[in-house]
Amino acid sequence: MEGRDTGSPGYARAATIVAERLAAAGLQPLGDNGTWFQDVAMEETAITQATITVGDRSLTFLQDIYAAPNSVSESVDAPLVYCGYCDSTTLSSVKNKLVICHGTSREGLPGNADRMRMLTKAGALGMITIADPGFTVEPPRWPFAYSRRVVLAGTPTVKSALINFRLNADALDKLIEGSGQNAKELIDLGSQGKPLPSFEVPDHLKAKFTTTQRTINSPNVIGKLAGTDPARANEAIVLTAHLDGYGYGEPVQGDSLYNGTLDDAAYVALLIQLVERQKGKGFSRPLILAIVTGEEKGLLGSQYLVQHLPVPKESLVANINLDQLRPLFPLELLTVHALDETTLGDDARAVAAGMNIKVQNDPEPERNLLMRSDHWNFIQAGIPAINFVFGFQPGSESERIYRQWYREGYHTPKDDLQQKMDWGAAAKFNTFFYELVDKVANGEVAPAWKPGSKLRPGTKN
Repeated sequence: MEGRDTGSPGYARAATIVAERLAAAGLQPLGDNGTWFQDVAMEETAITQATITVGDRSLTFLQDIYAAPNSVSESVDAPLVYCGYCDSTTLSSVKNKLVICHGTSREGLPGNADRMRMLTKAGALGMITIADPGFTVEPPRWPFAYSRRVVLAGTPTVKSALINFRLNADALDKLIEGSGQNAKELIDLGSQGKPLPSFEVPDHLKAKFTTTQRTINSPNVIGKLAGTDPARANEAIVLTAHLDGYGYGEPVQGDSLYNGTLDDAAYVALLIQLVERQKGKGFSRPLILAIVTGEEKGLLGSQYLVQHLPVPKESLVANINLDQLRPLFPLELLTVHALDETTLGDDARAVAAGMNIKVQNDPEPERNLLMRSDHWNFIQAGIPAINFVFGFQPGSESERIYRQWYREGYHTPKDDLQQKMDWGAAAKFNTFFYELVDKVANGEVAPAWKPGSKLRPGTKN
């Protein structure tokens, strides 16, 4: 379906197929006006053309450098200054300049929000963040597929206080040529968190941008499998996966189609397969399948769903989300988001133990995976939720495969049906998922937050 980009004809075709399969499986539509579809209106700003030079050197947009579309004007002509990690001690002379900062997530050094705040206060024109190759838990990926900002329709327009660029570390030499500094040495130092210098750059950065705006309409697909116990009719379990992918984007080795097979078409298929296996027979509690749009544009479909629920919020007791699953190596360990926050974690532990699968909390919280998929919107709404990632032991072959996929497969055209998968691991997770849904949907007690939860809204952390 051409990568199912949000609002695209391919997405619309895929949504129709999903609705047909849910209908054939005996579900009831829960979309707008008795349909399967909950329409989600969005507004997009996109950079469709960009020309960027520093001195006599050209930077290739999306390959060497990326710009946030809500931060740029039609043209830019500004001096450059390199300020290391851009902490408060290095920003005395950045007013009306584009400031090059080494992006890092290291403890004790400024994060992106800190840099933005300090540069804004110092009067900088913009920030050029070097994507840190030293962040090895999720290395930077180039090229970017495109430069788009999508928000729910009606969201107030907020222009960034700073022009916001992101730089491929391999292109730093094009920016600082003539400064007397060695780009490779700076990248190596920054990747290790070692001290960095500050210096002026002799050439200006000049850029011209063409931006467009449009309205996108893209539906969530929502259906309900009725429960069998009237006493639990108001204890529905919401199962989510996102139907959207990237669609067409900047070519990688000549391929411009970002297929999104594991992210997240495979797990939309798993939700369909779950209800097809039931052959119309429900669980004690109702199941609501929400195949959502706009996840890749900022969790927008699930945000809209939570804001416009087709049933009373009080009748929803849990969300089980399928995303971030990469069946590329044996399934022996599962990372479970919000594992210790709700009784869903206890259910997951029990099912996993019966299948000889160990479970763990997220060992890499600096990646913010907890907040990067649709379960996060349910958690913020106070609905217990859970999500899974295939885990690995540090230094193992599984880790090597996982890291390689994030370098080469994640959000690239290589996430397709030809990639090497571990079909045994995929089947094992499917079985885990079937058993977990059965346990949660048929359990004596409805899922609930644990008293000590730090994620439950209203809890003081």
